[in-house]
Amino acid sequence: MMKTLFMQPPSFDGFDGGAGSRYQARREIRSFWYPTWLAQVAALVPGSKLIDAPPAGLQLEDVLPEAKTHDLLIMHTSTPSFPSDIRVARAFKEQNPKIMIGLVGAKVAVQPEESLKAAVGAIDFVARNEFDFTIKEIAEGRPLAEVDGISYFDASGAIVHNKDRAILEDMDQLPFVSPVYRDNLRIEDYFIGYLKHPYLSIYTGRGCRSHCTFCLWPQTVGGHRYRTRSVEHVVEEIRQARKDFPQVREFFFDDDTFTDDTERAEAIARELGKMGIVWSCNAKPNVPRKTLEVLKANGLRLLLVGYESGNQKILNNVRKGLKVEDARRFTKDCHELGLAIHGTFILGLPGETRETIRETIEYAKEINPHTIQVSLAAPYPGTLLHRQATENGWLDVQNAELLDEHGVQIAPLHYPHLSHKEIHDSLETFYREFYFRPSKIGAIVKEMITSPEMMVRRLREGVEFFGFLRERRKAG
Repeated sequence: MMKTLFMQPPSFDGFDGGAGSRYQARREIRSFWYPTWLAQVAALVPGSKLIDAPPAGLQLEDVLPEAKTHDLLIMHTSTPSFPSDIRVARAFKEQNPKIMIGLVGAKVAVQPEESLKAAVGAIDFVARNEFDFTIKEIAEGRPLAEVDGISYFDASGAIVHNKDRAILEDMDQLPFVSPVYRDNLRIEDYFIGYLKHPYLSIYTGRGCRSHCTFCLWPQTVGGHRYRTRSVEHVVEEIRQARKDFPQVREFFFDDDTFTDDTERAEAIARELGKMGIVWSCNAKPNVPRKTLEVLKANGLRLLLVGYESGNQKILNNVRKGLKVEDARRFTKDCHELGLAIHGTFILGLPGETRETIRETIEYAKEINPHTIQVSLAAPYPGTLLHRQATENGWLDVQNAELLDEHGVQIAPLHYPHLSHKEIHDSLETFYREFYFRPSKIGAIVKEMITSPEMMVRRLREGVEFFGFLRERRKAG
Protein backbone atom coordinates (compact mmCIF):
# COMPACT_ATOMS: atom_id res chain seq x y z
CA MET A 1 0.00 0.00 0.00
CA MET A 2 1.43 3.38 -1.02
CA LYS A 3 1.74 5.92 1.75
CA THR A 4 -1.09 8.21 0.68
CA LEU A 5 -1.95 11.81 1.47
CA PHE A 6 -5.41 13.17 0.64
CA MET A 7 -5.55 16.95 0.60
CA GLN A 8 -7.87 19.87 0.04
CA PRO A 9 -4.96 22.18 -0.84
CA PRO A 10 -4.27 25.70 0.39
CA SER A 11 -6.06 28.21 -1.78
CA PHE A 12 -7.75 31.59 -1.30
CA ASP A 13 -8.06 32.64 2.32
CA GLY A 14 -11.38 31.27 3.54
CA PHE A 15 -12.01 29.31 0.33
CA ASP A 16 -14.73 26.68 0.74
CA GLY A 17 -14.28 24.02 -1.90
CA GLY A 18 -15.48 20.89 -0.14
CA ALA A 19 -18.01 18.54 -1.68
CA GLY A 20 -20.89 20.11 0.20
CA SER A 21 -20.03 23.48 -1.27
CA ARG A 22 -22.37 23.95 -4.24
CA TYR A 23 -20.47 27.12 -5.17
CA GLN A 24 -16.73 26.92 -4.48
CA ALA A 25 -15.87 30.38 -3.20
CA ARG A 26 -15.40 32.51 -0.13
CA ARG A 27 -18.65 32.89 1.75
CA GLU A 28 -20.52 35.93 3.01
CA ILE A 29 -19.57 34.71 6.45
CA ARG A 30 -16.65 32.39 7.08
CA SER A 31 -17.91 28.81 6.74
CA PHE A 32 -16.61 25.42 5.70
CA TRP A 33 -18.15 22.14 4.59
CA TYR A 34 -16.44 18.86 5.37
CA PRO A 35 -14.20 17.31 2.68
CA THR A 36 -16.51 14.31 2.62
CA TRP A 37 -15.53 12.92 -0.78
CA LEU A 38 -11.84 12.91 0.08
CA ALA A 39 -12.61 11.42 3.49
CA GLN A 40 -14.63 8.68 1.81
CA VAL A 41 -11.65 7.58 -0.25
CA ALA A 42 -9.29 7.94 2.71
CA ALA A 43 -11.53 5.50 4.58
CA LEU A 44 -10.74 2.93 1.88
CA VAL A 45 -6.94 3.38 2.09
CA PRO A 46 -5.43 2.07 5.34
CA GLY A 47 -2.79 4.27 6.91
CA SER A 48 -3.65 7.29 4.76
CA LYS A 49 -3.72 10.88 5.98
CA LEU A 50 -6.23 13.64 5.21
CA ILE A 51 -5.40 17.36 5.31
CA ASP A 52 -8.06 20.00 4.75
CA ALA A 53 -5.89 23.10 4.52
CA PRO A 54 -8.38 26.02 4.26
CA PRO A 55 -10.41 25.36 7.45
CA ALA A 56 -7.22 24.58 9.37
CA GLY A 57 -5.62 27.83 8.18
CA LEU A 58 -2.70 25.99 6.60
CA GLN A 59 -0.53 27.58 3.93
CA LEU A 60 1.70 25.91 1.36
CA GLU A 61 4.75 26.07 3.63
CA ASP A 62 2.78 24.23 6.33
CA VAL A 63 1.87 21.24 4.15
CA LEU A 64 4.94 21.03 1.89
CA PRO A 65 6.98 18.86 4.30
CA GLU A 66 4.41 16.10 3.66
CA ALA A 67 5.83 15.71 0.14
CA LYS A 68 8.90 13.85 1.37
CA THR A 69 6.95 11.44 3.58
CA HIS A 70 4.32 10.25 1.08
CA ASP A 71 4.30 8.20 -2.11
CA LEU A 72 0.92 9.33 -3.42
CA LEU A 73 -0.89 12.68 -3.19
CA ILE A 74 -4.58 12.98 -4.10
CA MET A 75 -5.98 16.50 -4.24
CA HIS A 76 -9.56 17.61 -4.69
CA THR A 77 -9.75 20.45 -7.20
CA SER A 78 -12.42 22.70 -8.69
CA THR A 79 -12.73 25.08 -11.61
CA PRO A 80 -12.14 28.20 -9.48
CA SER A 81 -9.19 26.76 -7.54
CA PHE A 82 -7.54 24.76 -10.35
CA PRO A 83 -4.67 27.19 -11.14
CA SER A 84 -3.82 27.47 -7.44
CA ASP A 85 -4.04 23.70 -6.98
CA ILE A 86 -1.61 23.10 -9.83
CA ARG A 87 0.88 25.44 -8.18
CA VAL A 88 0.63 23.33 -5.03
CA ALA A 89 1.18 20.16 -7.08
CA ARG A 90 4.28 21.61 -8.73
CA ALA A 91 5.69 22.57 -5.34
CA PHE A 92 5.19 18.98 -4.10
CA LYS A 93 6.92 17.60 -7.21
CA GLU A 94 9.87 19.92 -6.64
CA GLN A 95 10.21 18.62 -3.10
CA ASN A 96 9.80 14.98 -4.12
CA PRO A 97 10.03 14.22 -7.87
CA LYS A 98 9.05 10.60 -7.19
CA ILE A 99 5.71 11.38 -5.58
CA MET A 100 2.71 10.40 -7.71
CA ILE A 101 0.03 13.09 -7.84
CA GLY A 102 -3.57 12.72 -8.94
CA LEU A 103 -6.49 15.12 -9.02
CA VAL A 104 -10.15 14.35 -8.34
CA GLY A 105 -13.29 16.45 -8.53
CA ALA A 106 -15.82 17.73 -11.03
CA LYS A 107 -13.33 19.93 -12.91
CA VAL A 108 -11.08 17.04 -13.95
CA ALA A 109 -13.98 14.62 -14.34
CA VAL A 110 -15.42 16.63 -17.25
CA GLN A 111 -12.16 18.10 -18.60
CA PRO A 112 -9.58 15.35 -18.15
CA GLU A 113 -7.46 16.09 -21.21
CA GLU A 114 -7.55 19.86 -20.79
CA SER A 115 -6.62 19.48 -17.12
CA LEU A 116 -3.68 17.20 -17.86
CA LYS A 117 -2.35 19.48 -20.59
CA ALA A 118 -2.53 22.44 -18.23
CA ALA A 119 -0.56 20.55 -15.59
CA VAL A 120 2.26 18.86 -17.50
CA GLY A 121 5.01 18.01 -15.05
CA ALA A 122 2.82 18.69 -12.03
CA ILE A 123 0.41 15.75 -11.98
CA ASP A 124 0.42 12.16 -13.18
CA PHE A 125 -3.28 11.39 -13.59
CA VAL A 126 -6.83 12.58 -13.03
CA ALA A 127 -9.74 10.45 -11.87
CA ARG A 128 -13.01 10.80 -13.73
CA ASN A 129 -16.50 10.56 -12.27
CA GLU A 130 -16.90 8.45 -9.13
CA PHE A 131 -13.37 7.81 -7.91
CA ASP A 132 -13.46 5.93 -4.59
CA PHE A 133 -12.27 2.51 -5.73
CA THR A 134 -10.22 4.06 -8.52
CA ILE A 135 -7.92 5.70 -5.98
CA LYS A 136 -7.95 2.63 -3.75
CA GLU A 137 -6.56 0.52 -6.61
CA ILE A 138 -3.84 3.06 -7.37
CA ALA A 139 -2.87 3.24 -3.69
CA GLU A 140 -2.61 -0.55 -3.69
CA GLY A 141 0.01 -0.27 -6.42
CA ARG A 142 -1.99 -1.34 -9.46
CA PRO A 143 -0.39 -0.04 -12.71
CA LEU A 144 -2.23 2.97 -14.10
CA ALA A 145 -2.89 1.14 -17.37
CA GLU A 146 -5.04 -1.35 -15.43
CA VAL A 147 -7.16 1.17 -13.49
CA ASP A 148 -10.60 2.04 -14.84
CA GLY A 149 -11.81 5.60 -14.70
CA ILE A 150 -8.57 7.55 -15.07
CA SER A 151 -6.74 9.64 -17.65
CA TYR A 152 -2.97 9.77 -17.32
CA PHE A 153 0.42 10.40 -18.90
CA ASP A 154 2.11 7.22 -20.10
CA ALA A 155 5.88 6.67 -20.17
CA SER A 156 6.19 8.57 -23.46
CA GLY A 157 4.25 11.56 -22.15
CA ALA A 158 1.14 10.79 -24.21
CA ILE A 159 -2.29 11.16 -22.60
CA VAL A 160 -4.22 7.91 -22.21
CA HIS A 161 -7.91 7.65 -21.30
CA ASN A 162 -8.81 4.32 -19.71
CA LYS A 163 -12.36 3.03 -19.92
CA ASP A 164 -14.94 4.45 -17.54
CA ARG A 165 -15.40 2.86 -14.14
CA ALA A 166 -18.72 1.17 -13.51
CA ILE A 167 -20.90 3.26 -11.21
CA LEU A 168 -21.11 2.04 -7.63
CA GLU A 169 -24.49 0.47 -6.92
CA ASP A 170 -24.05 -1.02 -3.43
CA MET A 171 -23.41 2.09 -1.37
CA ASP A 172 -22.97 0.01 1.78
CA GLN A 173 -19.59 -1.05 0.35
CA LEU A 174 -18.30 2.36 1.39
CA PRO A 175 -16.89 2.52 4.93
CA PHE A 176 -17.90 5.22 7.38
CA VAL A 177 -16.25 8.62 6.91
CA SER A 178 -16.65 9.77 10.51
CA PRO A 179 -13.57 7.83 11.77
CA VAL A 180 -11.50 9.70 9.16
CA TYR A 181 -12.86 12.97 10.52
CA ARG A 182 -11.97 11.83 14.03
CA ASP A 183 -8.40 10.90 13.17
CA ASN A 184 -7.53 13.78 10.83
CA LEU A 185 -9.73 16.84 11.34
CA ARG A 186 -10.62 19.27 14.08
CA ILE A 187 -14.39 19.40 13.77
CA GLU A 188 -14.62 22.77 15.48
CA ASP A 189 -12.99 24.22 12.33
CA TYR A 190 -16.16 23.43 10.37
CA PHE A 191 -18.75 26.13 10.74
CA ILE A 192 -21.96 26.86 8.83
CA GLY A 193 -23.96 29.89 9.91
CA TYR A 194 -27.34 28.19 10.00
CA LEU A 195 -26.22 24.93 11.65
CA LYS A 196 -25.53 24.38 15.33
CA HIS A 197 -21.84 24.38 16.16
CA PRO A 198 -20.07 22.05 16.09
CA TYR A 199 -21.89 20.11 13.42
CA LEU A 200 -20.98 16.98 11.49
CA SER A 201 -22.09 16.11 7.95
CA ILE A 202 -22.15 12.84 6.01
CA TYR A 203 -23.70 11.47 2.84
CA THR A 204 -26.37 8.79 3.04
CA GLY A 205 -26.52 8.47 -0.74
CA ARG A 206 -25.32 9.92 -4.04
CA GLY A 207 -27.00 11.35 -7.08
CA CYS A 208 -30.05 13.53 -7.59
CA ARG A 209 -33.17 12.77 -9.60
CA SER A 210 -33.58 16.42 -10.56
CA HIS A 211 -32.05 17.79 -13.76
CA CYS A 212 -31.33 21.41 -12.80
CA THR A 213 -29.14 22.88 -15.54
CA PHE A 214 -26.83 24.70 -13.12
CA CYS A 215 -26.21 22.02 -10.48
CA LEU A 216 -22.64 20.75 -10.58
CA TRP A 217 -22.45 17.40 -8.82
CA PRO A 218 -25.25 15.35 -10.46
CA GLN A 219 -24.10 16.40 -13.94
CA THR A 220 -20.42 15.65 -13.37
CA VAL A 221 -19.83 13.01 -10.70
CA GLY A 222 -22.92 11.78 -8.85
CA GLY A 223 -25.40 11.15 -11.65
CA HIS A 224 -29.17 11.46 -11.72
CA ARG A 225 -30.05 8.24 -9.93
CA TYR A 226 -30.30 8.51 -6.16
CA ARG A 227 -28.22 5.56 -4.92
CA THR A 228 -28.55 5.14 -1.19
CA ARG A 229 -26.99 3.44 1.79
CA SER A 230 -29.27 1.18 3.78
CA VAL A 231 -31.11 2.65 6.73
CA GLU A 232 -29.16 0.37 9.07
CA HIS A 233 -25.80 1.49 7.62
CA VAL A 234 -26.63 5.17 8.09
CA VAL A 235 -27.97 4.74 11.61
CA GLU A 236 -24.93 2.74 12.69
CA GLU A 237 -22.59 5.48 11.51
CA ILE A 238 -24.56 8.11 13.42
CA ARG A 239 -24.49 5.90 16.50
CA GLN A 240 -20.70 5.52 16.19
CA ALA A 241 -20.16 9.21 15.41
CA ARG A 242 -22.08 10.26 18.49
CA LYS A 243 -19.64 8.23 20.59
CA ASP A 244 -16.62 9.62 18.77
CA PHE A 245 -17.87 13.23 18.84
CA PRO A 246 -19.89 13.84 22.01
CA GLN A 247 -19.52 17.60 21.40
CA VAL A 248 -21.49 17.51 18.12
CA ARG A 249 -24.78 19.40 18.44
CA GLU A 250 -26.25 18.64 15.04
CA PHE A 251 -25.85 16.09 12.23
CA PHE A 252 -26.37 17.15 8.64
CA PHE A 253 -27.22 14.83 5.73
CA ASP A 254 -25.56 16.37 2.69
CA ASP A 255 -27.20 14.24 0.00
CA ASP A 256 -28.26 16.46 -2.90
CA THR A 257 -31.85 15.84 -1.86
CA PHE A 258 -32.25 13.60 1.18
CA THR A 259 -36.03 13.93 0.97
CA ASP A 260 -36.32 12.50 -2.56
CA ASP A 261 -37.08 9.10 -1.04
CA THR A 262 -39.69 10.01 1.55
CA GLU A 263 -40.21 6.47 2.83
CA ARG A 264 -36.50 6.01 3.49
CA ALA A 265 -36.17 9.49 5.01
CA GLU A 266 -38.99 8.69 7.42
CA ALA A 267 -37.39 5.34 8.34
CA ILE A 268 -34.04 6.98 9.11
CA ALA A 269 -35.78 9.73 11.07
CA ARG A 270 -37.61 7.25 13.29
CA GLU A 271 -34.31 5.59 14.23
CA LEU A 272 -32.68 8.96 14.92
CA GLY A 273 -35.66 9.90 17.05
CA LYS A 274 -35.03 6.89 19.28
CA MET A 275 -31.49 8.19 19.90
CA GLY A 276 -32.54 11.78 20.52
CA ILE A 277 -30.46 13.07 17.61
CA VAL A 278 -30.85 16.66 16.36
CA TRP A 279 -30.37 16.70 12.60
CA SER A 280 -30.89 18.68 9.39
CA CYS A 281 -30.77 17.93 5.67
CA ASN A 282 -31.09 19.20 2.10
CA ALA A 283 -34.61 19.23 0.70
CA LYS A 284 -36.59 20.30 -2.32
CA PRO A 285 -39.52 22.60 -1.43
CA ASN A 286 -42.11 19.98 -2.28
CA VAL A 287 -41.98 17.54 0.65
CA PRO A 288 -45.46 16.39 1.70
CA ARG A 289 -46.68 17.73 5.03
CA LYS A 290 -47.20 14.24 6.44
CA THR A 291 -43.53 13.46 5.83
CA LEU A 292 -42.48 16.76 7.39
CA GLU A 293 -44.52 15.85 10.46
CA VAL A 294 -42.70 12.52 10.83
CA LEU A 295 -39.29 14.12 10.36
CA LYS A 296 -40.01 16.95 12.80
CA ALA A 297 -41.28 14.52 15.44
CA ASN A 298 -38.00 12.63 15.20
CA GLY A 299 -35.39 15.36 15.58
CA LEU A 300 -35.37 17.30 12.30
CA ARG A 301 -34.52 20.94 13.06
CA LEU A 302 -33.73 22.62 9.74
CA LEU A 303 -34.06 22.11 6.01
CA LEU A 304 -31.60 23.55 3.49
CA VAL A 305 -33.89 24.40 0.59
CA GLY A 306 -33.04 25.45 -2.95
CA TYR A 307 -35.75 27.88 -4.05
CA GLU A 308 -33.47 29.49 -6.68
CA SER A 309 -36.05 31.96 -8.03
CA GLY A 310 -39.51 33.32 -7.41
CA ASN A 311 -40.24 33.41 -11.13
CA GLN A 312 -41.87 30.31 -12.62
CA LYS A 313 -40.45 30.85 -16.10
CA ILE A 314 -36.89 30.88 -14.75
CA LEU A 315 -37.56 27.68 -12.78
CA ASN A 316 -38.80 26.10 -15.99
CA ASN A 317 -35.77 27.38 -17.92
CA VAL A 318 -33.38 25.65 -15.52
CA ARG A 319 -35.47 22.45 -15.33
CA LYS A 320 -35.99 22.81 -11.60
CA GLY A 321 -39.11 20.64 -11.68
CA LEU A 322 -40.81 22.87 -9.14
CA LYS A 323 -43.85 25.12 -9.04
CA VAL A 324 -43.66 28.36 -7.10
CA GLU A 325 -47.04 27.66 -5.49
CA ASP A 326 -45.89 24.26 -4.26
CA ALA A 327 -42.86 25.93 -2.68
CA ARG A 328 -45.14 28.44 -0.97
CA ARG A 329 -47.29 25.65 0.44
CA PHE A 330 -44.23 23.68 1.62
CA THR A 331 -42.76 26.75 3.32
CA LYS A 332 -46.04 27.51 5.07
CA ASP A 333 -46.12 23.90 6.34
CA CYS A 334 -42.58 24.22 7.70
CA HIS A 335 -43.39 27.48 9.49
CA GLU A 336 -46.49 25.94 11.06
CA LEU A 337 -44.57 22.84 12.16
CA GLY A 338 -41.69 24.86 13.63
CA LEU A 339 -39.08 23.71 11.12
CA ALA A 340 -36.38 26.24 10.34
CA ILE A 341 -35.44 26.85 6.69
CA HIS A 342 -32.20 28.10 5.20
CA GLY A 343 -33.30 29.18 1.73
CA THR A 344 -30.92 29.45 -1.20
CA PHE A 345 -31.49 31.68 -4.22
CA ILE A 346 -29.58 32.25 -7.46
CA LEU A 347 -29.41 35.47 -9.43
CA GLY A 348 -28.53 35.59 -13.11
CA LEU A 349 -30.06 32.36 -14.36
CA PRO A 350 -31.33 32.24 -17.98
CA GLY A 351 -34.40 34.42 -18.33
CA GLU A 352 -33.33 36.79 -15.56
CA THR A 353 -34.36 40.43 -15.93
CA ARG A 354 -34.48 43.42 -13.63
CA GLU A 355 -38.15 42.57 -13.09
CA THR A 356 -37.54 38.91 -12.18
CA ILE A 357 -34.79 39.91 -9.74
CA ARG A 358 -37.31 42.18 -8.03
CA GLU A 359 -39.89 39.37 -8.11
CA THR A 360 -37.50 36.94 -6.42
CA ILE A 361 -36.53 39.44 -3.71
CA GLU A 362 -40.20 40.07 -2.92
CA TYR A 363 -40.89 36.33 -2.98
CA ALA A 364 -38.09 35.66 -0.49
CA LYS A 365 -39.45 38.30 1.86
CA GLU A 366 -42.94 36.85 1.53
CA ILE A 367 -42.09 33.23 2.29
CA ASN A 368 -39.52 34.41 4.88
CA PRO A 369 -37.02 31.58 5.49
CA HIS A 370 -35.11 31.88 8.75
CA THR A 371 -31.87 32.60 6.85
CA ILE A 372 -30.89 32.86 3.20
CA GLN A 373 -27.93 32.47 0.90
CA VAL A 374 -27.87 34.32 -2.41
CA SER A 375 -25.48 33.11 -5.09
CA LEU A 376 -24.67 34.27 -8.60
CA ALA A 377 -25.37 31.78 -11.40
CA ALA A 378 -22.09 29.96 -12.05
CA PRO A 379 -21.75 28.02 -15.33
CA TYR A 380 -19.37 25.24 -14.31
CA PRO A 381 -17.88 23.16 -17.13
CA GLY A 382 -19.81 19.94 -17.56
CA THR A 383 -23.19 21.49 -16.81
CA LEU A 384 -25.92 22.26 -19.31
CA LEU A 385 -25.82 25.86 -18.12
CA HIS A 386 -22.18 26.10 -19.22
CA ARG A 387 -23.01 24.75 -22.67
CA GLN A 388 -25.93 27.16 -23.01
CA ALA A 389 -23.82 30.10 -21.86
CA THR A 390 -21.04 29.27 -24.30
CA GLU A 391 -23.36 28.72 -27.25
CA ASN A 392 -25.40 31.87 -26.62
CA GLY A 393 -22.54 34.22 -25.77
CA TRP A 394 -23.65 34.73 -22.17
CA LEU A 395 -20.18 33.89 -20.85
CA ASP A 396 -17.11 35.81 -21.94
CA VAL A 397 -13.44 34.97 -21.38
CA GLN A 398 -12.92 37.82 -18.92
CA ASN A 399 -15.48 36.36 -16.51
CA ALA A 400 -14.97 32.64 -17.10
CA GLU A 401 -12.92 32.06 -13.92
CA LEU A 402 -16.03 32.52 -11.72
CA LEU A 403 -14.06 34.23 -8.90
CA ASP A 404 -12.02 37.37 -8.49
CA GLU A 405 -8.41 37.34 -7.28
CA HIS A 406 -9.55 37.17 -3.66
CA GLY A 407 -11.82 34.17 -4.10
CA VAL A 408 -15.06 36.20 -4.08
CA GLN A 409 -17.74 35.11 -6.54
CA ILE A 410 -18.26 37.37 -9.55
CA ALA A 411 -21.20 37.51 -11.95
CA PRO A 412 -19.93 35.37 -14.84
CA LEU A 413 -23.08 35.54 -16.95
CA HIS A 414 -24.59 38.51 -18.76
CA TYR A 415 -27.42 39.00 -21.21
CA PRO A 416 -28.23 41.62 -23.84
CA HIS A 417 -30.73 43.20 -21.46
CA LEU A 418 -28.84 42.59 -18.18
CA SER A 419 -25.17 43.34 -17.53
CA HIS A 420 -22.60 41.65 -15.30
CA LYS A 421 -22.66 44.67 -13.00
CA GLU A 422 -26.42 44.72 -12.63
CA ILE A 423 -26.47 41.05 -11.64
CA HIS A 424 -23.46 41.52 -9.35
CA ASP A 425 -24.98 44.53 -7.58
CA SER A 426 -28.37 42.88 -7.14
CA LEU A 427 -26.90 40.38 -4.68
CA GLU A 428 -26.20 43.10 -2.10
CA THR A 429 -29.64 44.58 -2.69
CA PHE A 430 -31.19 41.16 -2.05
CA TYR A 431 -29.37 40.65 1.24
CA ARG A 432 -30.04 44.15 2.51
CA GLU A 433 -33.74 44.10 1.72
CA PHE A 434 -34.23 40.66 3.25
CA TYR A 435 -32.29 41.15 6.49
CA PHE A 436 -32.85 44.86 7.13
CA ARG A 437 -36.62 44.56 7.61
CA PRO A 438 -37.93 45.46 11.08
CA SER A 439 -39.49 41.99 11.49
CA LYS A 440 -36.27 40.18 10.58
CA ILE A 441 -34.11 42.46 12.71
CA GLY A 442 -36.50 41.88 15.60
CA ALA A 443 -36.28 38.10 15.20
CA ILE A 444 -32.47 38.21 15.14
CA VAL A 445 -32.32 40.47 18.21
CA LYS A 446 -34.71 38.16 20.08
CA GLU A 447 -32.53 35.19 19.16
CA MET A 448 -29.45 37.00 20.46
CA ILE A 449 -31.10 38.11 23.71
CA THR A 450 -32.25 34.59 24.56
CA SER A 451 -28.85 33.00 23.84
CA PRO A 452 -25.47 34.51 24.83
CA GLU A 453 -23.80 32.02 22.49
CA MET A 454 -25.98 33.19 19.61
CA MET A 455 -25.24 36.81 20.43
CA VAL A 456 -21.49 36.24 20.05
CA ARG A 457 -22.06 34.25 16.90
CA ARG A 458 -24.37 36.76 15.19
CA LEU A 459 -22.11 39.70 16.06
CA ARG A 460 -19.13 37.92 14.53
CA GLU A 461 -21.16 37.02 11.45
CA GLY A 462 -22.29 40.62 11.11
CA VAL A 463 -18.72 41.87 11.06
CA GLU A 464 -17.78 39.23 8.46
CA PHE A 465 -20.84 39.97 6.34
CA PHE A 466 -20.20 43.71 6.08
CA GLY A 467 -16.55 43.02 5.32
CA PHE A 468 -17.66 40.69 2.55
CA LEU A 469 -19.91 43.39 1.07
CA ARG A 470 -17.03 45.85 1.05
CA GLU A 471 -14.88 43.40 -0.88
CA ARG A 472 -17.67 42.75 -3.35
CA ARG A 473 -18.01 46.44 -4.07
CA LYS A 474 -14.30 46.55 -4.90
CA ALA A 475 -14.70 43.48 -7.15
CA GLY A 476 -17.71 45.01 -8.89
